[in-house]
Amino acid sequence: MRIFENLNVDFLGKRKFFYVISGTLFLFGLINIVFRGLEFGVDFKGGSEIVLQFSKQVDISNIRDNVKNIGLEDAEVKTFGGETGVLIRTELQEIPREVYPRIVSDIEKTINDNFPGLEKRVIDSTSSSITYQLPNPDTTDRLVEILNEEGFEAAEASVELDNRQIIVSVGIADWIEENLRESMPDNPFEVLKEDKVGPKVGRELKEDAVIALFLSLVVILIYLGFRFKFVFALGAVMSLFHNVLITLGLFSILYNVIPGLNLEIDLTIVAAFLTLIGYSINDTVVIFDRIRENMKIHKTLPLFDVINMSVNKTMSRTVLTGGTTLLTLLVLTIFGGEVLRAFAFTLFFGIIIGTYSSIFVAGALVYEYVSRSKKKVQF
Repeated sequence: MRIFENLNVDFLGKRKFFYVISGTLFLFGLINIVFRGLEFGVDFKGGSEIVLQFSKQVDISNIRDNVKNIGLEDAEVKTFGGETGVLIRTELQEIPREVYPRIVSDIEKTINDNFPGLEKRVIDSTSSSITYQLPNPDTTDRLVEILNEEGFEAAEASVELDNRQIIVSVGIADWIEENLRESMPDNPFEVLKEDKVGPKVGRELKEDAVIALFLSLVVILIYLGFRFKFVFALGAVMSLFHNVLITLGLFSILYNVIPGLNLEIDLTIVAAFLTLIGYSINDTVVIFDRIRENMKIHKTLPLFDVINMSVNKTMSRTVLTGGTTLLTLLVLTIFGGEVLRAFAFTLFFGIIIGTYSSIFVAGALVYEYVSRSKKKVQF
C-alpha cells in the first residue's frame, strides 16, 4: 500500500517555520519544568506504593479519607485498573514508632486465635519486621500460610526442612490494611503489591536512568558516524535530543491535567524513553539511507534537492508505519490498564514528535550544518 504518490513538498524551504514550532514546544516545556517541575514516582524519590484489590466497588474518596485519618496526609490515593482496585503512594518507608506495637499486637492476636497457647519466642525485631521461633517445622509452615491468608506478609526464615523460624513484615501496607479492615468490614480486600524504595536507592536509580539515556545517544552517534557520515550522526542525535526533551516537557505540562493518566517519572517511563529513542532513530535512518542512495544516483543534484526528494519518497512509509504504531498505542492507552497506560501514553506522544522530527528536523539539521560549514558530503 502506498500513499502520497509523486509527492513534491519543499520541506527544507519551510524549515525555519518548523524550527519555530520545535523551539516553541521546547521553550514551553522548559518553562513548565522550571516552574512546575517534574513529578517523580516512588522508584526515584523513595517511599512506599501499595496496591489493594477489593471484592466490591469502592468509593475512592472514602479510602482517601481513611488514609488521611491515620496520619498519611500527603498520601496519593487513586483507582488502579478498575473500580475495585486502589493504588496508595506515600513517601514513608516505615511506619511511625507509635504504630508499630499495634501491628505487632494484631500479628500476635492472629497467632493466638489460630494456635491458642502456642509456645513462641521473638528472636529478632526491626522497624520493618519481626522474627518468631516456633516449636516445630509443621507449625511454622501452617502459620506462614495463615498469616498470609490474613493479609500479613510472612515467610520462613530458611528453606531447611527443620526450619522453625518465620519472618513477618511490619510495614506501611500492614498499617493501612489494619485501618481499612476496621472501617470497611463488609468489603474485604487483598494486597496485590507493596513496593518500598529508600531515598538513597531512588537517587541511584535516577542517576542510572540519566546515564542510560545519555549512553544510548552516544552509542547511536558512534554507530551512525560509521554507517553514514559524522554530520548525519550529529543531525540524528540532535533530533533525538529534541524528541526526548519535548516529550519530557509534555510530562510537566500535562501533569494532573488528564484524569486517569500517571505522568510521574518512574522506571517504566525511562523504558518508554529508551524505546522511543530506538523507534525514532529507525525512522531517521530510513530517510538518511534514501538520502545516501539519491546522492550516489544524482551526483550533480544539490544537497537541498536530494534531501527534499528523499523525504518525499519515504513519506508513505513513514506515515503508514507511524500510523499503525500510534493506533496500537492508543488502544493500549485506553484499554491497557493502569500498569501499561503511562508507558503507552509516553510512546504515543513521543512517536508523534519523533515522526515529526524525522521528517522536518533531522534532514534540515544536516543541511544547516553542511551549508554553514561549506563542507561537501560525498558517499
